[in-house]
Amino acid sequence: MKKQIIAMGGGGFSMEPDNLLLDEYILSLTGRERPKVCFIPTASGDSKDYTERFYASFTTLNCEPNHLSLFHHHPGTSNFESYLLAQDVIYVGGGNTRNMLVLWKEWGIDSILRKAWEQGIILAGLSAGSICWFESGVTDSVIPKQLHHMDCLGFLAGSNCPHYDGEADRRPTYHAQLREGLISPGLAADDGVGLHYIGTDLHQIISSRPQAHAYRLSLVDGEVVEETLPPLYLGHSK
Repeated sequence: MKKQIIAMGGGGFSMEPDNLLLDEYILSLTGRERPKVCFIPTASGDSKDYTERFYASFTTLNCEPNHLSLFHHHPGTSNFESYLLAQDVIYVGGGNTRNMLVLWKEWGIDSILRKAWEQGIILAGLSAGSICWFESGVTDSVIPKQLHHMDCLGFLAGSNCPHYDGEADRRPTYHAQLREGLISPGLAADDGVGLHYIGTDLHQIISSRPQAHAYRLSLVDGEVVEETLPPLYLGHSK
């Protein structure tokens, strides 16, 4: 079974409920007629509204949606490991990355997710659900309304910055952190862009928006070099 991660800068049902191209792409990777998809909304404090929006979108797709809550346990999910390892896709929502990772470690979810990944269960997510898979990321979860770097799970090498075109401070902050040596080189993604990894290699970049891009950032002689990476647009070009 090949290991796969789809890290989205933004988009999916969270931001584009009328444009589920990224979510449909994720489901297509399973090769199953009705894949089991588990939403983990830890970063939002298991927001009821967020979870309901997940169901509202995914019940329109050909899958079996469910969710895992750490705040409001529900029947059938008391054994987190057996529950998560029975899924085809584990989909992590946005919110506070720092709080999410602390809770995951306390409950052992981080170790279970690594086991799921190694067993070929597809890991996906946006924003906090994108940053978390990398060694580090640019987040506003450390100090509210301020962008900082933070260490993450490290399944994938390098750093990650979501919402690259959606929040004005993202690009300059990421550049500054790279120049100051606070964060390692990595990839940024606009809203609507997904980074599809097979194993630990970037396999394909996909997009639900025709003008959105991904970016590879590196440091050369103390200066940040930003390379634009055009994605495969999943819709129909006009």
